[in-house]
Amino acid sequence: MIELDFKAWQSLQRLYLDYADHVDAARWDDWVACFTDDADYKIQPRENFERGLPLATLSLTSKGMLKDRAYGISHTLFHDPYYQRHVVSAPLVREVQGGLIHCEANYAVFRTKYDGESTVFNVGRYLDQVISTPDGFKFRRRWCIFDSEMVPNSLIYPI
Repeated sequence: MIELDFKAWQSLQRLYLDYADHVDAARWDDWVACFTDDADYKIQPRENFERGLPLATLSLTSKGMLKDRAYGISHTLFHDPYYQRHVVSAPLVREVQGGLIHCEANYAVFRTKYDGESTVFNVGRYLDQVISTPDGFKFRRRWCIFDSEMVPNSLIYPI
């Protein structure tokens, strides 16, 4: 079993909580701030991930690309408005190697349209690499591996 000291565990938990809060509250600049400059963010179907196939629904390979996505969400994309709510398990630390924490967590994302209908939008797991920076823990890699083979309608917001 891999263990972190209590302070590191709290910081890791805080990163996971902040991430979900930023996305659910549509605070896109804060979402971007959860990542390192060389971030790797991907949303990929489980089938492709398990088969080693590279096709992903969304793949952003730098903080600059994350900023572009945040700008697009808040300034250029038009869609049927909805709220998003994340339920995320506590992270399971798989390995700590050279200052890099390899961890994963299960997630469920619910979508509520303004007319009041709530549905399960996306369910899966995060496969993460987290690193300590002078500004606290940041995601070096966040891969969102979703269980279903289809995403209903469209994927506007990060998972």
